[in-house]
Amino acid sequence: MKKTATLFIAFMLLIAGIANAHTKAAGGATNWGADPMHSSIKFTVPHMGISEVEGRFGTFTGAMVQQGADFNNAQVNFTVDVNSVNTDNEMRDKHLKSDDFFNADKYPKMTFISTSFKKGKGNTYVLEGNLTIRDVTKKVKFEVSYGGTITDPYGNVKSGFKATAKISRAAFNLKWNTMKEGVAMVGDDVSIILNLEFAQAK
Repeated sequence: MKKTATLFIAFMLLIAGIANAHTKAAGGATNWGADPMHSSIKFTVPHMGISEVEGRFGTFTGAMVQQGADFNNAQVNFTVDVNSVNTDNEMRDKHLKSDDFFNADKYPKMTFISTSFKKGKGNTYVLEGNLTIRDVTKKVKFEVSYGGTITDPYGNVKSGFKATAKISRAAFNLKWNTMKEGVAMVGDDVSIILNLEFAQAK
């Protein structure tokens, strides 16, 4: 009887161990949130074919779910407040918020939802996903450089990334333009530069 009870207890402990292992595996993902104080979303666009104008979005949220030991196959999403656009020129910013460009009243948010995040050579990744501006959604590919992971003086685990991409603004219905001596005032190619610091959820 004693032997049977011992075997039964051992069996139950084994089952509990298996269940616990499955629970850990299911909950093994690591959540990260973008730190807005140490992150930026910037863009540049050609002006008259001879220079570039730079702008940024001051208000945004971002999240990442890490699936394994590195960031391969991580899930990434961002939401950007269009009304926070800033090019250091009030008149130009107002124009960007109008229907000639973003139509911020009707479409106040831009969103990005990843479909793939693949590790490349060294500290590089390729991030692909769906970018929505106005009522248009297009697939966009970012080249990503991973800067590393550290613990800050306050005990927060931080990871840094720089991501770059190029999009056609006309493809997202940001079509306004005018010509000057046969040259477009505003170029079509928009370069996006993300400097991102993510904080690991506690």
